[in-house]
Parts: sequence; structure tokens; C-alpha cells
Amino acid sequence: MTRPRIAVLGTGAQGAGIGADLIRAGHDVTLIEQWPAHVDAMRRRGIEVRLPLETVVTPAQPVHFCDVATLREPFDIVLLLVKAYDTRWACALIAPLLADDGVVVGVQNGMTMDDIAAAVGAHRTLGAVIEMASNMFEPGIVNRQNAPADSWFAVGGTDPRAHARADEVREIMSCTGTVEVSDDIRSSKWMKLVANAGELVPSAILDLPLADAVRLPGVHDFMIVCGAEAARAALADGSRLVSIFGLSDDELTDPDGYAARLLGEVLDKYSLPDTRTTVLQDWMKGRRSEYRELNGLVVDVLAAAGDRAPVNAHVVALAEKIERGELERGIHLLDELLAGGSR
Repeated sequence: MTRPRIAVLGTGAQGAGIGADLIRAGHDVTLIEQWPAHVDAMRRRGIEVRLPLETVVTPAQPVHFCDVATLREPFDIVLLLVKAYDTRWACALIAPLLADDGVVVGVQNGMTMDDIAAAVGAHRTLGAVIEMASNMFEPGIVNRQNAPADSWFAVGGTDPRAHARADEVREIMSCTGTVEVSDDIRSSKWMKLVANAGELVPSAILDLPLADAVRLPGVHDFMIVCGAEAARAALADGSRLVSIFGLSDDELTDPDGYAARLLGEVLDKYSLPDTRTTVLQDWMKGRRSEYRELNGLVVDVLAAAGDRAPVNAHVVALAEKIERGELERGIHLLDELLAGGSR
């Protein structure tokens, strides 16, 4: 059997680290990236991944997004690692190069599976949960805070034809972390969003690493309420509370208790003292973040169900002002952030 042709579409901090693992494992991998300086650095120096205990450099010859139209051979598996808000156009870009029986795997935060399916069909769509912390502030250099032994993924599809490929993807990605096949990937994706709703944007609003933000009076409880609203949104959307991050089934409780348990797992197993969330990293780079696809989705789903998510709505309002330049992120917003918890 020939090796499957794999594309990693979006090679920022997470995508470059995963792509490097796949290359070193001997897979046929094409890296596709939109940041010109990063493409140039990877071509000249390889991908430098700085792990907690070692630094690994992997030779790579990535392709810039503008050169995708020059590619001819179809891909069997596309690992999609662009921001959630870039999903639709990125899928449209790669769709002509997806094999008839190929799959696109959304290795992303947020509920992006429907956007992927709209572009390539549900029968060629797999969702994935990703739990690893990385950052990139210099082209070609990944600071990966979780080694493969400490990284966790789940993969699955809602269409049986796509889901039949999940085990193949699990095996391929096993070089980059622990990978499980989820038979209810939509619920698994929602559970990751429960964790993200509490941690990502609130800590970014305070301009603090996650661990520092949690230690401030009132912030931990505020994050749990954000996550609990997200858990209720998941249920309203037809999903279930399911195990992720290796939690056991007996740890599945009510939305409030489950939100607290998930946040604890993130803090205990997948964060370092200096871990900054992806939202804060985006703001530090002057980029927009995924707050609308995370906390905003919680607000929208509960509103459609005739319910409210006042704490997540408050987080969205603050994030919107920060991105418009009307507020400056920082610890001075602590009281204003926590005021949303009493609404």
C-alpha cells in the first residue's frame, strides 16, 4: 500500500509542531502556510520545536498559500489547523486538491465541522479535539509546552463514511500525542469548548498567563460559570456531557461540576506557569481572536433555545471592545470582568 498523502493546512504554532512530528515519523507531508516569513524560515532552517526537555529541528519545504494552485496531486488527508474563522475559505482553497475519498480533519477549537462539511461534504469531514499548548512569536520557531507524551487528541465523524477513516487518522497522529476515536465527536468538540469558554478569553482580557489569572480572587469561579453556561449550550444543541482528556465516565456530573472538572484538568495537566492562551497570543500579535466562535457561540446557541448566557455575553462584550481598540487589556479590568458574574 502507498502512504497516504497528507497536507497540514495552517502551520502556526500547533500546525508546525504537529507537522514536524509527522515528518519525523516518515509520513508523506506537505505543509501549507500563509505567513511568508514563516514559510521562508522553515525552508531555510527547518522547523525548530522547543520542547520542555529538548529542542528538535526538522527539515521542511512548506508551500505558501498563494502557491496551492500550482499543486497537482490530490491529498488523502488534510489536517486543518487554521483559526476557526478562517475555516470556510481555507476549505474552499484545498477542496480541489482533496481526493474523492479523502478527508479534512478540523484540528481546531470551536465547532467548525459544519463549515468543513459545507465545503467538502460531511462524508469527507472529521472533527478533532486538540489539547496541547504551543506558541510562536518568531518565524520558524515553535515553543511547544506539551511534549507528545503529554498531548491529547480525539477524532471522529458524524457521517459513517468519514468516521470509518477515524482509526486511520488516529494511527497517523499517534506520533504527536495520545489520540482517541470519539463515537460522538460533536459532543467531544462541545466539551473542549466548555473548557475554552472559561479559560481563553477571560485570562486574555486580564493580559495574564492562565495560571496567574486563575489565582486572582474571583477569577476561578468566574471561569467555571462561563464553562457551565457553555455546557448548558452543548445540551441545548443536542450534545451530551462526554469524557475528554481521559476523564472517567463517573466524573461526568451536572454542567457546573463538569465545567469545574474540565478547567481543573487543563490547569493540572496541560498548562505551564507561563502558558498564555491562544486568544492572548493573538492580541499580543495585533490579530483578531476566536472569541465570537467560542464564547459568542455559547450566547447564540442558548439564545436560539430561549435561554441566556449572561456571563459569556459579558466576556464577548469586553473582548469586542478590546479588539476595536476601545479598551486596553490588563489586570485593571479585573473588577469590570468579574462584574459580569453577578448578572
